[in-house]
Amino acid sequence: MLDSDRWFIVIPNMLGNGLSTSPSTVAAPLDRGRYPGVTVADNVRLQHRLITDELGLDRLALVFGWSMGAQQAYHWAALFPSIVERIVVNCGSARTAQHNFVFLEGIKAALTTDAAWSDGWFSEPPVRGLRAFARIYAGWALSQAFYRERLYETIGYASLEDFLVHNWEASFLRRDANNLVAMIWTWQHADISASALYGGDLPAALRAIEAKVLLMPSETDLYFTVDDNRAELPHLRHGILEPIPSIWGHRAGNPVANETDRRFIADAVARHLAR
Repeated sequence: MLDSDRWFIVIPNMLGNGLSTSPSTVAAPLDRGRYPGVTVADNVRLQHRLITDELGLDRLALVFGWSMGAQQAYHWAALFPSIVERIVVNCGSARTAQHNFVFLEGIKAALTTDAAWSDGWFSEPPVRGLRAFARIYAGWALSQAFYRERLYETIGYASLEDFLVHNWEASFLRRDANNLVAMIWTWQHADISASALYGGDLPAALRAIEAKVLLMPSETDLYFTVDDNRAELPHLRHGILEPIPSIWGHRAGNPVANETDRRFIADAVARHLAR
């Protein structure tokens, strides 16, 4: 979607994701349950230091992100409006909606009811909790129509159970559960207005964005909804709403197995970079 022959591309890892500083990588005494709550704003402020102090850049042509990456793109434009020319918010929102928060409470509860959860952290992999976490998530990340049309069969799975076990359970069983809890906290507390700059005034934070904003929700996303972005749009100076016409739910924004949605997003991003 982004031409690396033309653009200089920087891909940072989020705090808590297991590759960057995370409960699983920090030395005691701040590992596991002692790992602090880290906000999306914390991530973006560190990314700003990377971009400016380490790489010596003073302008960003585009900040592009999907899901929690989309939340980061929104935070970049709100916290550092003078250096961001464009953002693409791909299946994300400026503030985590209450319904989205409740969804996250559900998967967190499934994880932390495992017997391995004690004193605010996991001392060993919570296998049963991770399997439950994965199966609940599978019902939210993809739409009702995706399952009705049995699209999992088009990407190589023999049955629904095969898809749940080898796609969803396999994906989460290899994750560190303490990292997942940390990332859920970050996601739940995402809010571009939660800073001294805006004092919780979301419309003011949206109005302060100078960047050209492309909002790309999936029409069937169950937790980052089109209506969330539609409510943000009137407060943006330069905003365009282009929903992805897809039944792949939240995964429409990460179309590794879905060429139709990949083309739609790539074309929209190309137009946005040309503006």
